[in-house]
Amino acid sequence: MSKTILITGASSGIGKATARHFHAMGWNVIATMRHPEREEELTSLENTLVTRLDVLDSASIDQAVASGIERFGWIDALLNNAGYGAYGPLEAFDMDSIRRQFDTNVIGLLAVTKAVLPHMRATRSGTIVNISSIGGKMTFPLGTLYHGTKFAVEGLSEALHYELEAIGVKMKIIEPGMIRTDFGGRSFDFRNDESMVEYQPTVKCLFAAFGSSVTQASAPEVVADAIYIAVTDGSNQLRYTAGEDARQLMANRKAQDDDRFIGGLKAQMDL
Repeated sequence: MSKTILITGASSGIGKATARHFHAMGWNVIATMRHPEREEELTSLENTLVTRLDVLDSASIDQAVASGIERFGWIDALLNNAGYGAYGPLEAFDMDSIRRQFDTNVIGLLAVTKAVLPHMRATRSGTIVNISSIGGKMTFPLGTLYHGTKFAVEGLSEALHYELEAIGVKMKIIEPGMIRTDFGGRSFDFRNDESMVEYQPTVKCLFAAFGSSVTQASAPEVVADAIYIAVTDGSNQLRYTAGEDARQLMANRKAQDDDRFIGGLKAQMDL
């Protein structure tokens, strides 16, 4: 009997790569996105339901979960992938933009999880996978909002695993490094105010560093493979790193104290 996964943010990048991977492995896929009418590839796949889900719209969350269960009968796994990165000087963001970053990456993730949990609790089974980042364990300049959300995802996921274990549900965290996705495009919200001249040297250094790191970026399929392993390995392992750059950075972060790691990062970025 085929198992079923619900994926948020499945229109591109990691979400779409994961939908393709699980489909290829014989799973039913509930591929959710804000604009399903624009999707062409996933709609052509058998045993795949493409439907609308906006993590900021609770009605769309409930409808997507209900539609998925109606179509396939159950949900065995949830991938909370939808999100974006807000970068730039904190002073350049208005409060509505700050709230949107946390509403999307944190509150929306919790809302989707809450919508799926009653079903998993009833079946006393399932796996929830939250996409974090190496940015949930370390920070880069001008990432106050993005890193704030990913540190939150790390904490809430680790705490959740205790209560979910009691109902037979596994909690998994995926920590990718730099990935070749649309994150640098429509999923990257950069704000700046050039009149704040004090911040501009840091802005310049950040873009130079991001540009040079693109060559080290992994394909989204690398993350999809890590997600599949996390869902199917049957272990209680909580965290999974995805990408060689992520493994190296995480090892360096664990081996160094704050002064050494942050100092090295500043030197590398010419800050």
